[in-house]
Amino acid sequence: MKREELKKYKLPDEPGIYIFKKDKKILYIGKATSLRDRVRSYFALDLVATRGERIVAMVGEAKSLSHQKTSSVLEALILEANLIKKHQPPYNVDEKDNKSWNYVVITEESSPAGGFPRVLLVRGRELFSGSLETRSLKLAAMYGPFPHGGQLKEALKIVRKIFPYRDKCTPCDVSRTVLDTCRPCFNRQIGLCPGVCTGEMTKEEYALRVQHICQFLSGNFKGLKRELARQMKIASAAERFEDASLYRRQIHALEHIRDVSLIKDTSRISSGGGVRIEAFDVAHTSGTETVGVMAVVSGGDLVKAAYRKFKIRTATNDDVAALKETLTRRLNHPEWPMPRVFVVDGGKGQMRAAQTILKKAGIEVPIVGVVKNQFHKPERLIGDKRAIEAYERYILLANSEAHRFAIKWHRTRRQRAMIQ
Repeated sequence: MKREELKKYKLPDEPGIYIFKKDKKILYIGKATSLRDRVRSYFALDLVATRGERIVAMVGEAKSLSHQKTSSVLEALILEANLIKKHQPPYNVDEKDNKSWNYVVITEESSPAGGFPRVLLVRGRELFSGSLETRSLKLAAMYGPFPHGGQLKEALKIVRKIFPYRDKCTPCDVSRTVLDTCRPCFNRQIGLCPGVCTGEMTKEEYALRVQHICQFLSGNFKGLKRELARQMKIASAAERFEDASLYRRQIHALEHIRDVSLIKDTSRISSGGGVRIEAFDVAHTSGTETVGVMAVVSGGDLVKAAYRKFKIRTATNDDVAALKETLTRRLNHPEWPMPRVFVVDGGKGQMRAAQTILKKAGIEVPIVGVVKNQFHKPERLIGDKRAIEAYERYILLANSEAHRFAIKWHRTRRQRAMIQ
């Protein structure tokens, strides 16, 4: 395939999976935070250095491309694993042997834990070599292989918040033990275990929970949502309003997954191709018509379709407070791809404000501040040194564009206000 052929596929700036093909043969399956940016990275000039000769050969062999959007990066991760298992693409399965992959297993438990299976993350080499740790495991189900071990761990953290499950604790034997003596495990105390250790969840209730987890790991997202909606109606009709509320929360969580911890651009492209940088700036006149904006540079190009405007509601004549509101509202959109670098216009005050907002949201993305001189020209960059060294040119481009965009929109609003 050639880079110029990408235009006909109209790849979106959204998460999903992409498939390189040679005629009807599937060569490679991958997932992406941004399908457009990720696929574009396969046509960078330094692809050999960043991805290796095998991937260069794959791109050269490919004749076509297909893709499928997902509602979140988490769904893309699950879908990628299921498609790799189904199709066994040569450039995926030959890249690593099965012992290097990662699997999620559902155990089959005997007494006293019978009826309360565990959900575990297991390395392929442990699973297939019969290590002491896995030799005693009886498996009821196995999902994978998953290529990205670190991201799978993060994915399971998200799944467990929606569907708390047992991994290590001992179930409470309600037939022999007074419930008050069943101590909650640590995960129960923080809401990640449904209470099998304290007798709060029956075997039947837990079996339904495991069924939901299996549906999710199988990639049956729509079916899972329909099943939860059905269970919610049943619980509501039976006046089990607490259960109905739980199902409602699970449906909402599935539709609004905050998988920012998964959004990591794994490509290492020194030329800037595939790297997304977001720059933020605010504009006002003595506190009137205060606005905030976001400009985006990806692959070294301006991505104007991804620009965003924010009419500031909480700050008056306070640039730092206006920046905080802008960043907070931007982070309320987990469906937007997470950038490699956040760029703010200003010095230490703006940097501290941005760090506070990102830390509160649990996001670890480098931040760079562009300090201006008295003529409002860039004087120096502060913040993450590695990001500055790697992307200085694109940081300055994004900052300049954010400033232009903010000023233009502010002037438009001010002129409109004057006419009115």
